[in-house]
Order: sequence, then structure tokens, then C-alpha cells
Amino acid sequence: MPDWGPVFVAVSLFVLLTPGLLIQVPGRNRVIEFGTFQTSGVSVIIHTLIYFTLVCILLLALQIHMYIG
Repeated sequence: MPDWGPVFVAVSLFVLLTPGLLIQVPGRNRVIEFGTFQTSGVSVIIHTLIYFTLVCILLLALQIHMYIG
């Protein structure tokens, strides 16, 4: 059976951490802005580092696995 845990974690974190969708760190006018639908280069880099950190923690340290079948 295929392991769907990494796929589910990666896709859900990608959607949640898309800069400007829910939050943007750093924002254009404040440190954190919510639902602006705008982004910047610095924001993309920070969200990428947060995404990479959370994926590593969830997949390597916690070893999340999901088997559907």
C-alpha cells in the first residue's frame, strides 16, 4: 500500500503557508498581515523556511504515515 502521509502533509502545508493567502510574514505595512493576497520576495523566503522546517519536523521527527486501502 502506498504511503500518503508525506503527500497529505506537503500539500496541506503548501496551501496553508502560501504567502498572502491566510497570513503574510513580513507584511508590507506591518510585521504580520492577514488575508492580503499580496506577497513580496522576503515573504516568500520566510514562508519557504517555515514550510521546510515544518515538513522536516512532521515527516522526519514525528514520522507521519497514512495508508489508504
